Amino acid sequence: MTTTSTSTVASGTQPATAEPLTLRRVHLGAGGPLSDVRIETGRIKAVFPAGASPDADGQSLDLDGRTLLPGLWDSHVHMVQWAGLRRRLDVSHAGSAREAADAAGRRAAALSPGETVIGHGFRDGLWPDAPHKDLLDALVPDRPVLLVSMDLHSAWLNSAGLALVDRGGHPTGLLREDECMRAVQQLSAAGPEVTDQWVQEACVAAAARGITGIVDFEYADNIADWTRRMNGATVPLRVAASIWPPHLEAAISRGLRTGQSLDTPGGLLEVGPLKLFTDGSLNTRTALCHEAYPGTNPGEPGSHGLEMLSPQELVSLLRRASSHGIEPAVHAIGDRANEMALNAFETVRCHGRIEHGQLLAPKDIPRFAELGVTVGIQPTHAVDDRDIADRHWAGRTHRAYAFADLLAARAVLELGSDAPVAPLDPWLTVASAVTRTGDERPPWHPEQRIPAADALAGSSRGRRLIRVGDRADLVVTDDDPLTADARTLRQMPVFATMLAGGWTHGPSL
Repeated sequence: MTTTSTSTVASGTQPATAEPLTLRRVHLGAGGPLSDVRIETGRIKAVFPAGASPDADGQSLDLDGRTLLPGLWDSHVHMVQWAGLRRRLDVSHAGSAREAADAAGRRAAALSPGETVIGHGFRDGLWPDAPHKDLLDALVPDRPVLLVSMDLHSAWLNSAGLALVDRGGHPTGLLREDECMRAVQQLSAAGPEVTDQWVQEACVAAAARGITGIVDFEYADNIADWTRRMNGATVPLRVAASIWPPHLEAAISRGLRTGQSLDTPGGLLEVGPLKLFTDGSLNTRTALCHEAYPGTNPGEPGSHGLEMLSPQELVSLLRRASSHGIEPAVHAIGDRANEMALNAFETVRCHGRIEHGQLLAPKDIPRFAELGVTVGIQPTHAVDDRDIADRHWAGRTHRAYAFADLLAARAVLELGSDAPVAPLDPWLTVASAVTRTGDERPPWHPEQRIPAADALAGSSRGRRLIRVGDRADLVVTDDDPLTADARTLRQMPVFATMLAGGWTHGPSL
């Protein structure tokens, strides 16, 4: 739809106004009736058929037949890494280790002396050659180089970079899993003032795409970091700040519980889940699977992926956290890892989530609903990983990223991006779930597509309707997502975003 508007664009959050606001002539939800919506004190006060709302004090905005939706959430973000992404070298299009090393060499030549070369996005799972520190050393011998894989589970360093993270004797320079995460944290860290500014900019950009909240899984003390940010500046999002194992006991000692609102301006910060890992990732070939990876000896260590926690350790951590009101979020990608995670939830009988759930044995698909375990999915991964999955999970991809099967089994799906693995854009996420393709190729396993209405619900913490009494966390789109074509859905024009009754993007009233 094409419309004109005389409103201006706000550059940041406007606090919830004490003055009431009526949104006129807006479709109430995707495919919903044309309505007037009354907002007072940060909540939806009343809903009327369009033109039937009584004259009332306060402001009024004619939305000219646009669509009003519940505010969108990204249920899986690494916010600091996403915020810093635009400042990194993009090597996602490199077709080989040699090409990525050449790009690092060109970037080094353009930087100030001694400045670290930081890049992101490589997919060595499809490369004909292997990453090695010697390739980088030959082109960049005089400064550190850190290249991070698209899945965030491996990091490729040159000798200067390895020396800075006390891994100077490493044989290849390709660090995986825990070693990778520690190296990324050490070499890409910036001061809090710089990082917080980057994060603030990223939050404003997210609000412009309709985001009103995120679950942040950054590898950090997220509760402390977000408390500092929200006390220092106006943040245009709600944030559920995850807890990592090194901070679990401190959270327990403070009496923190998942979902608890913390004392920050606007009450926008809440305690998130405990993040745990059972395995690695597909691109890194550390996702834990029942079958061995092609080209490996099934009896060799690592041939089936990597077990990050033993079943006993996982059960112990789930029990420790859940007994104190902290819900676990368990990373599981391979089918064996998902089975182990579900077994742990069955043993402990606690609420929680499995993050990713990318490859599932058919017998495990119904267990999510049976156990009451939410599955956090990232639909853009299905689009981006199709070639890697076809290579390394050959013969099994009919049960990879099995969104439709999970939905049919009544599992609760929550959608996210895993930014920076995929862009923090909810419309790319929704479109990937609905279409199963991101280019001109036919949909990959189209039988696993899900309806737009279900994708939207999974992107709004289950909210399907706009109801009287709800918080006024809302997004206004120029087009109806239920009738938009694939291109429009991916590029959805967002007219305005509202958080607690205040505009974070769009009209300045």
